Amino acid sequence: MSSSPSRPPAPPEGLIVPGAPVAHRAAPGAPALQPGTDLGLLLLRVAVGLTMAGHGTQKLFGWFDGGGLNGTADHFAADGYKAAKAMAWVAALTETFCGLGLAIGLLTPLAGAGILGIMLNAIATKWGGGFFAPEGIEYDLVLLTGAVALALTGPGRVAADQLLPGLRDHRFTKGVAAVALGALSAAFVLVVLRD
Repeated sequence: MSSSPSRPPAPPEGLIVPGAPVAHRAAPGAPALQPGTDLGLLLLRVAVGLTMAGHGTQKLFGWFDGGGLNGTADHFAADGYKAAKAMAWVAALTETFCGLGLAIGLLTPLAGAGILGIMLNAIATKWGGGFFAPEGIEYDLVLLTGAVALALTGPGRVAADQLLPGLRDHRFTKGVAAVALGALSAAFVLVVLRD
């Protein structure tokens, strides 16, 4: 008579037991995300993305009472950035295209990374102004947090990434890598390109 090792009974469905294996896929026929999650991610993407794209067009074209490239370059020079005109171009293009990408859910982790880099620089220049607006960092921190959250979670199912085979299945590791890239880019700009 052979004795087989006894297995403990499986925990009830939905119960998380420390040390127990976690199922990474939804049960057959069950949706991967709830409709509310997809709608919430869409709303967050559109709000953060279009806000950033609007800021980018202020810098690029002077729209929405923006300073245009010359005004943006003057602002960067006053904040101690070297090559202020080049920095104005980089900021304007990053805000515009990463904002639009985030809004439509295209290349979402990279779009989030670009916004993270921009917002870290904005926070660094405002650091002494306290937390609350207008001189504080609260607004910039909210945009940064939204972009990072989207880079980590992915865009949801109502997104252009769903049409691209390599991006259809968002992976947390891609989000973490994108966030690291955005943070490193911001650190490089702050350390090397700012006095």
